[in-house]
Amino acid sequence: MSDKKKIKEAADLLQDAYDHAKPCQPIRTMLDEGDIDGAYAIQEINTNRRLERGARMVGRKIGLTSKLVQKQLGVDRPDFGILFDDMAVPDGEEVPVSAALQPRVEGEITYVLENDLTMERPTTTDIINSIAYASPSIEIVGSRIGKWDINIQDTIADNASAALMVIGNERVSIDQFDGRMCGMVLENRGEPVSVGAGVACLGHPINAVRWLAEEMVRRGLPLSAGDMVMSGALGPMVAVEPGQVYEVRISGLGSVRAAFSGE
Repeated sequence: MSDKKKIKEAADLLQDAYDHAKPCQPIRTMLDEGDIDGAYAIQEINTNRRLERGARMVGRKIGLTSKLVQKQLGVDRPDFGILFDDMAVPDGEEVPVSAALQPRVEGEITYVLENDLTMERPTTTDIINSIAYASPSIEIVGSRIGKWDINIQDTIADNASAALMVIGNERVSIDQFDGRMCGMVLENRGEPVSVGAGVACLGHPINAVRWLAEEMVRRGLPLSAGDMVMSGALGPMVAVEPGQVYEVRISGLGSVRAAFSGE
């Protein structure tokens, strides 16, 4: 793993960018090339800082679930970040456009777990049996790294570029919609700006959840009953424009909105 002093310095750099809403330089040059565990160590340092400040961990988000995006970043696996209670924005409530650095939006399926997932090699059936329900959601991603100049180490260290989340009010059993073939459209004031389907997320969003469950057990932080899992984008992310209203509709799941202030 990379030098511990460099890991701490990189964590401080990202924390400062978050605290002062001012993007920083990429941190990948502070790590050994290809050091994924070092990037997660940075994420863990800032996760603990956030918990110490009173935030509550409510789940995980999965990133890099698109094969195209993986290819662009030269990786062959997803990544994950931590979801906190203070990231949640009620459906349709106005979001200050300054609440996230360099914000972008994407449509996703969020699953809520009914049971713990503690097995080392969970099957698809294990995952399905552990899910209470699914909801449509908008992830508002943001990068603390200037101009989104990132590779996989940068985004992992930066909590998988997590910022805010808008979870829809619908609670749908996963046997009531087709997670693989469900269509997603993201609209800006009625105009489609991104389209996709469940198959874009590792072939099926459940596959992404299975990957996450196994990864969390491997890292000694298994998913628990009540956790939310944002399973990954169903279509391309879209840069946020102030004053705009974004709505995601997922067939069989319903819709969810994020309205941004005009500041």
